[in-house]
Amino acid sequence: MNGANFGVVAESYTRSRNDIPHQLFESLLLRNISFEGKRIADIGCGTGALTRKVKIRNGIVVGVDPSPELIEKARLVSEKEYLPIEYQLGSAENTDLESNCYNIVTVLRAWHWFNREDAIKEVKRILKNKGTLLVMDSGFVGESTVVGQTFSVLKKYIRGGIKPAGSKAYSKQRINGFPVEWFEEWRQHELDVREFYKFDYSVTFTNEEWVDRVGSLSWMTELNDEERQTSKFELLEFLKGQYGENATHNVPHIFTICILTK
Repeated sequence: MNGANFGVVAESYTRSRNDIPHQLFESLLLRNISFEGKRIADIGCGTGALTRKVKIRNGIVVGVDPSPELIEKARLVSEKEYLPIEYQLGSAENTDLESNCYNIVTVLRAWHWFNREDAIKEVKRILKNKGTLLVMDSGFVGESTVVGQTFSVLKKYIRGGIKPAGSKAYSKQRINGFPVEWFEEWRQHELDVREFYKFDYSVTFTNEEWVDRVGSLSWMTELNDEERQTSKFELLEFLKGQYGENATHNVPHIFTICILTK
């Protein structure tokens, strides 16, 4: 795993990355994918937002992430919610998990940060025969007025300009946000795409919550602490001036899921 150091935005990440919609689990159940009683590895788990959702659905889950700061936040939040979950440091390329032991591997908002060749080999190593890999991504879409205004405020702070995260920045063609080369890589490694779909949802933010959400983005990891605080303060003051101190923002999002079988 490589790329952005989300540890430097761990506080914002913890507070703002819990917007996993219930439609995800409903859509998976419609496709006969249940976490109950299954052994699941959540790779690139971050602060454990998805890991906890899986645990609540009675999955036997372990969360893996290379960031000590994010793993520590995941443990603290899970303890606060009385959810006994195992978290461990590890990368997508070297999870240090047992071979052929997992029914499901989940990856949310993270595949674009991996060394994909090595990550595919590691996923295949830890998955049981006929096991399932769920590669998922979600995020806000740019059509919202507040999103456009946010980019306008922040663009002067982002060196090199605002661009797609991780390896997405180097892809010339994407389908529902997924670079087309991912599908060929999966095919070459005999991971069969069972289904690929998306759905829309919305998340409502206060001014402060929206600033927190933006503060967790990969672009912000490239700034030093003073720059991050200054840019977030400027954005908050803009939102208060434009919409009022008690405003809320309904921001459209998209959730994309690829179901693959070993």
